[in-house]
Amino acid sequence: MDQAFNVDDIAPIAVLIDELRSDEVQLRLNAIHSIPTIALALGPDRARNELIPFLQDSVDDEDEVLLALAEELGRDFEEYIGGPQHAHVLLGPLENLSAVEETLVRDKAAESIAKIAGVLSPLQIEEHYIPLLKRLSQGEWFTSRTSSAALYAPVYQKVSPALQEELRKGFSALGADDTPMVRRAAARSLGAFVKALSKQHVLTDGLPIYRRLHGDDQDSVRLLTVEDLITIAQQLTPQEVKEQLLKQIRVTVSDKSWRVRYMAATHFNELAEAVGVELVREELIGQCVQLLKDNEAEVRTAAAGQIPGFSKLLDREVILARIVPCVRDLSHDTSQHVRAALANQISGLAPLLGREATIENLLPLFLHLLKDESADVRLNVISKLQTVNGVIDIELLSDSLLPAILELAEDKSWRVRQAIIEYIPLLATQLGKPFFDEQLGNLCMSWLGDTVFSIREAATINLKKLTEVFGVEWARVAIVPKVMGMGQHPNYLYRMTTVQAIATISPSLTLPIIQSEIIGPLLQLAADPIPNIRFNVCKALEVLATTFGSTAEGREFIKQKVVPTLEQEKNDGDADVRYFSGRGIYGTCEIPDSFLPFITLETNE
Repeated sequence: MDQAFNVDDIAPIAVLIDELRSDEVQLRLNAIHSIPTIALALGPDRARNELIPFLQDSVDDEDEVLLALAEELGRDFEEYIGGPQHAHVLLGPLENLSAVEETLVRDKAAESIAKIAGVLSPLQIEEHYIPLLKRLSQGEWFTSRTSSAALYAPVYQKVSPALQEELRKGFSALGADDTPMVRRAAARSLGAFVKALSKQHVLTDGLPIYRRLHGDDQDSVRLLTVEDLITIAQQLTPQEVKEQLLKQIRVTVSDKSWRVRYMAATHFNELAEAVGVELVREELIGQCVQLLKDNEAEVRTAAAGQIPGFSKLLDREVILARIVPCVRDLSHDTSQHVRAALANQISGLAPLLGREATIENLLPLFLHLLKDESADVRLNVISKLQTVNGVIDIELLSDSLLPAILELAEDKSWRVRQAIIEYIPLLATQLGKPFFDEQLGNLCMSWLGDTVFSIREAATINLKKLTEVFGVEWARVAIVPKVMGMGQHPNYLYRMTTVQAIATISPSLTLPIIQSEIIGPLLQLAADPIPNIRFNVCKALEVLATTFGSTAEGREFIKQKVVPTLEQEKNDGDADVRYFSGRGIYGTCEIPDSFLPFITLETNE
């Protein structure tokens, strides 16, 4: 703490009050964020007796100010008021915040109360936390009751059996509340509460609450019970799941609301892992097929994302008999979102089926999806080819792959073009050097001239990655001559791309290639009439100095070629060129004495 901070003179509480009464929201926010400092200045006693009561009365404000207050009180604030033995004092203002109208504030207040519960003693919980929980649970307005739902689980295991019984009854009452918002909150918090229950009470108390919420007439409540179903299943044996939850699983998957079915599809793999292999094979295969054939595209999209994960739990023959026919139908789905989701996942089946079954059943689907009218579908297939290549030879796809790549490379959306560029190194690894040189080499160079900067930038990074894939000698023959040739182009963007490409790929090249192929044309561009090109040359020279300055040969090269050019550029008429030449010379091994004042001057500017 600042020693010059005089508590009596400055009167922190008065300052805080003034700022909280300001008309400017930002000032009030700053005041709230400063309450740890104020509490520290006041000391534990005054913080408890003056600051906390004041904050408890300060809940009539903008939502963002209240949100900040709820957050600050949950950040180990008990350390400012005397430690955990006084942490219950913080429950007062947080209780008020738990009943406000704004959901974000209530949720943050409940989160902070749960954190404080972690440091409370059993006596504090019994004397302060439980009464607070009862007040919130029985509040007249639904806002306090919704907040209370999340506060049962944090203390359940810390209280006596008698209080535990009261908590179970209290939570059950929330699950049967007249207000849908309260029942939603109960459904959202049921999973955490069930985890705190003993096995016996999961069956006697947790299941009845779940069943009541699962049968709610509001789909916004029912959809939240999907995750509760998974949590409860994790607490039970496979036989108990079969006896107690099978009906609910069937009802959930065939719910009249597509939003509930969507949630079931989204969490289907988690459910399958929770219920056990036996029930998966007896029951969930049919449920999975049902979701994959759902009337709603959103449900089919979510279900398609679960295919590989669910199939790992099945025998190969079952996948071929039950899952692959659904995959075949989805590949011709009318919704491009469904096809895109399938394209992103279908490759995951290849390792499960093996080479022969993949060629027979999946290869035709890959080829079909590579010709899809949607760019997203084609991109998703290409992005996952590595998985397929581990099972079958990618040459089997090459006839369809090349047209798909060429179409994506010329797509009107630059984001699609950028995405396919990022997959090129992966394709190069799988297709091999001969195929790449013949079919894709010129395409990669053409991207350097794209009208969108992000594409040109991605293209230079692509060349660096290709150099790492095919080797330096390949780059010397296939890339370097074409890149350096663009340095003579009349359009300055091409010349700029040459300089940026040099800076990007140089670290992957050898010094002899730099000396023989690159440094000469690069130094010519140092005299380019466009300032942007000249300072980018300085940046490229800095990269060369950093990359090759660790060897004696490299230092000699820098001394002979790099430093003289950078020294020449320090007198350029453009400020940016002078700055980057200064930065470049500073990064070299040789720093002429005459240049040091210039570096300092330019840096200070």
